[in-house]
Amino acid sequence: MNQEEIIRIVSEKLKLIRTEYNLTQEQMSEVVGISKKTLVQIEKQRVQCGWTVAVAMCTLFKSSAILQAAFGGNPLIFIGLSTGEGVLVPEQHLVNDKLWWRTIESEQNWRIQQNLVHTSFRLLNPANEIKLYTLSKEDAEDHLASFTTI
Repeated sequence: MNQEEIIRIVSEKLKLIRTEYNLTQEQMSEVVGISKKTLVQIEKQRVQCGWTVAVAMCTLFKSSAILQAAFGGNPLIFIGLSTGEGVLVPEQHLVNDKLWWRTIESEQNWRIQQNLVHTSFRLLNPANEIKLYTLSKEDAEDHLASFTTI
């Protein structure tokens, strides 16, 4: 998932997120830091939001059911993956979103899981802690091999 896809998703879901949180257009535009006119243009799908607005929306409304469903989990994970080298070491290691992931490979109780909504992967250790996120299955397999051969 790249920045353009994130912008597209956030732009398409912005109005739904606003109504999910019972915000007026004035309130939402103030919270996100854009003019009401720009917000209306985005909601009517005439323009897309920019990267800064997409990141702000994902940060401020990361618990939104709309965003969670659109991204297949915490949207901040995908923000991090799109801005780095395609590998993200999480700050919080505990698994709490099993709904969006399925195990595709397992070795010595280590597991590679794939996101059901977008093509991303994560590596879990035997204690069910997330060790990394990546956009590449090969990266996940390489890290799995390095952890299981220790």
